[in-house]
Amino acid sequence: MNWPLKVQGRFLYESDINDVRTLLQTYRQWGRTRLSRILCQKWNWRRPDGQWKDMACRELLRKLEQRGLITLPPRQTSRLKSLPVIADIKIDRSAVHLPLCEVQPIEVTDARVCLNDERLFNYLLKSEHYLGFSRPVGQNMKYLIRSAGGSVLGCLLFGAAAWKVQDRDRFIGWEPPAREANLNLLANNTRFLILPWVRIAGLASHVLAKVMRRLATDWERRYGTRVLAVETFVERGRFSGICYQAANFMRIGQTQGRSRQDRYSRLSVPVKDIYIYPLCQNFRRHLGVIRASSDSRQAHDDAE
Repeated sequence: MNWPLKVQGRFLYESDINDVRTLLQTYRQWGRTRLSRILCQKWNWRRPDGQWKDMACRELLRKLEQRGLITLPPRQTSRLKSLPVIADIKIDRSAVHLPLCEVQPIEVTDARVCLNDERLFNYLLKSEHYLGFSRPVGQNMKYLIRSAGGSVLGCLLFGAAAWKVQDRDRFIGWEPPAREANLNLLANNTRFLILPWVRIAGLASHVLAKVMRRLATDWERRYGTRVLAVETFVERGRFSGICYQAANFMRIGQTQGRSRQDRYSRLSVPVKDIYIYPLCQNFRRHLGVIRASSDSRQAHDDAE
């Protein structure tokens, strides 16, 4: 075998694999979660916000097992049991057909600041979005949209960027090493919901513009990393993407009919248009730079 191995963006040497095997042999009672946390501490493997890269480490262990290098203990909990239970919430579904000026100023709030707001956010996606709700994995931002009078109008979810997208990577000029190093500097608008009983011309693009002005700061405040651009995928045949175009997102291509995280071409999904919104000048140049220590805030400041 050729060493080092590159797994989950990390280089592993034979000594690293032997350390994992030793832990598995010595502490047979440990589950996968505890093993991944101990390895994160041993390797000092952290996210930019200082938290352990626990989920990434578990994925790394799973890939090592797939290669036949280690044997992990059985999963201790079922994935089905870990799915969130989202309680129904009574909300006002009265029609809102008004000009934008009559509901101004629109309020966009971080739903994760307030437990009741986050519960409402989760319920709205579950009950009203055609894709439903799935618990976001990794770094994410949840926003609720309200009118000046306090009526809930919709919500937005931002999460991790897709691993590999041909047209996007060509547009950015990403070679694999730069993409792997800087993927965390790109956010994905995974859900955007204007409630179906809300009919306010220009609301969607107005909200997008409002959120784009604050997203980088909010992201940095929570995670210590300042994202440099936002991507989103708009399903062709279902949506026109007009609100993204009106908010100055750039259409840069289309997907190949694969899932966001499908690295092995096994999942067939509808073709989607790809849109990008830069959050700083020269974002492509900064996304293409491989830094020994990724300092996205400095890159953002340099670009302004």
